[in-house]
Amino acid sequence: MDARIRAIVDAIHASPTQAVIYLAGGASQALGWLLSVPGASNTVLEALVPYSKTSLSQLLGKVPSHFTSQEVVEEMAVLAYNRALKLSRPGCPVLGVGFSGSLASVGPKRGGHRFIVSTRTSSRLWASNVTLFKGLRSREEEDTISSKFLLKAIGDACQVCGTSDSELTEVEDSHELEKLFDEDQELQQLINGEICMKVYPFDTCTYSSDQKIILSGSFNPLHDGHLKLLEVASSMLCNRVPCFEISVVNADKPPLSIAQIKERVIQFKKAGKTVILSNQPYFYKKAELFPGSAFVIGADTAARLIHPKYYGESYHQMIEILNGCKRLSCTFLVGGRKIDGDFKVLDDLAIPEELMDMFISIPEDRFRSDISSTEIRKSHGI
Repeated sequence: MDARIRAIVDAIHASPTQAVIYLAGGASQALGWLLSVPGASNTVLEALVPYSKTSLSQLLGKVPSHFTSQEVVEEMAVLAYNRALKLSRPGCPVLGVGFSGSLASVGPKRGGHRFIVSTRTSSRLWASNVTLFKGLRSREEEDTISSKFLLKAIGDACQVCGTSDSELTEVEDSHELEKLFDEDQELQQLINGEICMKVYPFDTCTYSSDQKIILSGSFNPLHDGHLKLLEVASSMLCNRVPCFEISVVNADKPPLSIAQIKERVIQFKKAGKTVILSNQPYFYKKAELFPGSAFVIGADTAARLIHPKYYGESYHQMIEILNGCKRLSCTFLVGGRKIDGDFKVLDDLAIPEELMDMFISIPEDRFRSDISSTEIRKSHGI
């Protein structure tokens, strides 16, 4: 491996950024360079090569009119970014990488030889479209050039220093496009469903596990009961990363406005607690987003979770959906709550036998809080 390439790879692996990489039609050596250097697991969360048209179409969820186009590669980068968000440690900077090439093949190509690379971070979507001089190089040489471009793009996205000669001739063309996003634009993308989550890692503690323990809610406002509940639940399942989670999309109401989202997030900054923003209001969708997580809920939420009326009055549908959460290794820690004026705990609920092992009771002597966000708003005339 060239010394300059090795220096870039070392710097990438030393950065905190974690990446998902989708490659089609070239740049294969870049993947080998990244994976052959110690520390690759610090960077590469997943690498996928959707080489066939069928594979790439399934990744995109559609059959594109042109498989090697800037639009397709940018979509690949955004898909990879969303995948990286799901696979990364909470708050870790993530990177999505897309690449598609039409390089030298066994027989002559009717079109030109070119490749496109795109990277997506929280604040930037970048793409480079490179046209190579047809017939100048072998397939291996074209793959080397595209690999160097891809590695440099990853290095730039990881904000590491490094230089690598592109080896393009004067008649070859490289066209770059960059879109920058501020926080408001990123939040709008979350509301629109373009990205799946945004993490605010206000908790600076380190944890030995990547598994999460999540308390979901609207937190309007966040209060001591919420903080205590997650604290107690975390003590029951040690070493999990404690997170609050807010869905910016509501099942029964309009989505939160950007101003409302930022107002609620600032509460967690003041409390020094990590909060995840998602666009999934239903727990079975949260389970897909956070597999292997323990969700902290109140007895009132647990009662709704097992009530067939929320599943089109279908008991079978309720069991099937919650079994889907079980298959994703998700569990529910249930704290006591007032229901119709009476304080209820997990043992007061008729949990179906086949789902019992998903639910864990938080004892009343360890946590009880009758305060609610609704009562706080009423007392303040909100």
